[in-house]
Amino acid sequence: MNKSIYQILFFLFLLFLQVIVLNNINFLGYINPYLYIAFIFLYPLEENKFPLLFFSFILGISIDFFSDSGGVHAFSTLFIAYTRLFFVRIYFRKIPSDYPFFKLKSEPIGKVFNFLVTLTLIHHFIYFSLANFSFQNFSIVFLNTLYSSVFTLILFFLGTYIFKKNK
Repeated sequence: MNKSIYQILFFLFLLFLQVIVLNNINFLGYINPYLYIAFIFLYPLEENKFPLLFFSFILGISIDFFSDSGGVHAFSTLFIAYTRLFFVRIYFRKIPSDYPFFKLKSEPIGKVFNFLVTLTLIHHFIYFSLANFSFQNFSIVFLNTLYSSVFTLILFFLGTYIFKKNK
């Protein structure tokens, strides 16, 4: 299948999964999975950030539209989309000439885990900080960030394990 068609279908799948299923999960008051950020993790690396930033904004604003959350998803997804290349350079030691050949699934699991945990924690911290918008609720922001990040990462790794192509 054409890569751009695959990316559009993956985008739509994550959008509808998040809106229809995952936004309705609020386990113990702290756990809300935000699996839609997997689109940013798995988007192909390019030196030109504009396509990723554009699609990340569309994804975030669409989640905001359906969740009535006022732009916090859009901002947090844009932030991790913008900083993704920085963390790729730190964790994977990639240079722009390596970008066309970079595949997350071909990297060592330890580096991938650190990369995903970092971006997920940043996304969730920004999201919950903006959603609560108060320093009095810092413990709630911290607990929401921690628990939701763990649950999101579990869902991400389960999803990649289930949908992994056998070689």
